[in-house]
Amino acid sequence: MSDYSSISMPEPDIIKYCNLMAEIKHRIAVINAFKSGVASALFKASTIESAYLQFRKILELIALGSLVANKNEFSKVYAEFATCWNAQYLLKDIERVNPDFYPRPIVELPAGKPGVKRDLQDKKDGFLTKAEFLKLYEKCGAIMHAGNPYGSQVDYGYYEGNIQGWFDRIIGLLNSHTIKLVNDPNLYLIHMQEPGDNKVHHYVFAPAPA
Repeated sequence: MSDYSSISMPEPDIIKYCNLMAEIKHRIAVINAFKSGVASALFKASTIESAYLQFRKILELIALGSLVANKNEFSKVYAEFATCWNAQYLLKDIERVNPDFYPRPIVELPAGKPGVKRDLQDKKDGFLTKAEFLKLYEKCGAIMHAGNPYGSQVDYGYYEGNIQGWFDRIIGLLNSHTIKLVNDPNLYLIHMQEPGDNKVHHYVFAPAPA
């Protein structure tokens, strides 16, 4: 973190990003309600499908988040999600626009430097990697299609059994992460919630003067 210094200037684009993260929190709550049995879609298969629809929406919001600073690029990728089922191609397109688009999950430790409150270190495991993002997106697409009565059937037991794992890995990715928005030199620290409230919080770090 030595290349960045903290500033306290609210930016409209990061507010848009935080709004997307807040939407993800709502969708996570829906999945939690389904997996805990608090809510259902009446039919077990429909309940499982509904949970994976939320997963797919969450993945799209994660992928789109870093593009909020560029309306044209955001709109282009947003439209592509509606027609393209190959997430690998979509992520490559996003990466060409913003190589740092994917959230960087971090662990915050007490800093040993005067004037520095926290040391931000990369999280080593327990989060949704890019490779797992692609796998989950593919699984979400597969379960949305009607089963072929003459072919292999959807294994709902497999899907149901993996809801908790995908849920935990998404939480692990987003709970505390940094992000760089397209065309924005700043680095942003995102807390999905903090003690005392359930709101998404952000902290901005500007590049240190050369």
